[in-house]
Amino acid sequence: MDIDVGPVDPSVLYEQDLHVSSAIWEGQERGLLRCQEHTSLLHQWKLTDEQIKLVEKAGFGFFRKIGPMSLNNSLISALVERWRRETNTFHLPLGEMTITLDEVALVLGLEIDGDPIVGSKVGDEIAMDMCGRLLGKLPSAANKEVNCSRVKLNWLKRTFSECPEDASPDVIKCHTRAYLLYLIGSTIFATTDGDKVSVKYLPLFEDFDQAGRYAWGAAALACLYRALGNASLKSQSNICGCLTLLQCWSYFHLNIGRPEKSEACFPLALLWKGKGSRSKTDLSEYRRELDDLDPSKITWCPFERFENMIPPHIKAKLILGRSKTTLVCFEKIELHFPDRCLRQFGKRQPIPQKVKRRDRKNRRLDDLDTSMSLACEEWAERGDHIVDSPGGGNVVDDGAYMEWYARISITKLYREAFLESQVMNMIACMREFEEAASVISLERLSPVEREVMESVKDTFSNSLTFGGWQEVAVNSGYGKRRRRNEQTPTTNNGGGVYIYHWPFGVNDNGRTSIKNKI
Repeated sequence: MDIDVGPVDPSVLYEQDLHVSSAIWEGQERGLLRCQEHTSLLHQWKLTDEQIKLVEKAGFGFFRKIGPMSLNNSLISALVERWRRETNTFHLPLGEMTITLDEVALVLGLEIDGDPIVGSKVGDEIAMDMCGRLLGKLPSAANKEVNCSRVKLNWLKRTFSECPEDASPDVIKCHTRAYLLYLIGSTIFATTDGDKVSVKYLPLFEDFDQAGRYAWGAAALACLYRALGNASLKSQSNICGCLTLLQCWSYFHLNIGRPEKSEACFPLALLWKGKGSRSKTDLSEYRRELDDLDPSKITWCPFERFENMIPPHIKAKLILGRSKTTLVCFEKIELHFPDRCLRQFGKRQPIPQKVKRRDRKNRRLDDLDTSMSLACEEWAERGDHIVDSPGGGNVVDDGAYMEWYARISITKLYREAFLESQVMNMIACMREFEEAASVISLERLSPVEREVMESVKDTFSNSLTFGGWQEVAVNSGYGKRRRRNEQTPTTNNGGGVYIYHWPFGVNDNGRTSIKNKI
């Protein structure tokens, strides 16, 4: 019988069979993800003072200052292996963490409060009409500058990167719209299709004042959640979305692959400007470091020290980081679960509510419209759903949370450590059964039932009690369960008894020891 490497309780991570961690355990390495963020040429855009004012009015005044960021593909690939789209969180050894709305505002300087980014897909004919009306120029289909209502980023840069000095107000607006389309297409709305951006976003910049009322940060987070979820599947080899946000989030929270900071300024992504050079650390080493993550390498609340430099209008909306709401960006609908990561807000973490399964199969258009309508309604009520730690008798201590977390999660991806985690989870499960059996009264049971119950108690007691220490030896591959009456070897070391025992079989070749103090 093969060992099940999934969580003990699969009610939360119900898509384990699809997740990249299942492939890693089987020895099927996919290598580094290809990171699709196209920021390297952003500095070649030359904006006039009039254009900068329009960019600020549209809500991108801070964001445009970030510019090109060098990405650490190995670190990003390792982080993606910890992402679970069932919860939209990273599953790390000490609990769940995630990128929250307030962190988007702080790191990128984008607005997280406002109207949702919604709209419809456009066909080629409508896309060309939009380009003519809002950009003043048309891309050439013959030169492959436009395809399936998407224009090449290179065409936008080549055509609009410098606005003529004597340009009319309308021409200035056209060039600024082209820049904004290029900006979002290369960063927050980057796709795995390469250097293209959908024209469907262009009407959002028709009115610059209206553009400034959109929740661009919420839309950026929806796209990143979706990109992380897709990239976490074992069938994928690319990742898109705002990877600058992902990498900076990691630098702030995790002391893994973290470079030295630059001088503090806003938006806070600028702290790592020019610091994300390609690391010599490979994916397997980052995977091991994440496996061994301890409290000294986690900063739960890294932004408190920068409070004095946060603009007032940004600071006023940071409470939305604790909003349990729905994020929207066109057809993308993603759930924001700050209640699973309350330690990032300096609060105690209770056991979260049960996860509702999402139907990710292809839906009919009317189903999508209904879901979008409900999502927008939930977003409209975002201020009414601010989560907090429970008080009174509902408080759960950290030990109870971690015991629950060990049952529902997978925190070790390095194969030996991964298996150790599963063994410890099964031992915890056996403890629960033993405790339950110990409180059952035998008085009202029949002789046969009493004999069965006493046998169950003896089995659990013999399996779990071994004089202070136990050691489970497992085959480094897929072991077979040991027959109950099969003899197991023992050793004595330093006064503690070490037992190689059930539930896993022993292979004399390549055996790995797993110790647990009981």
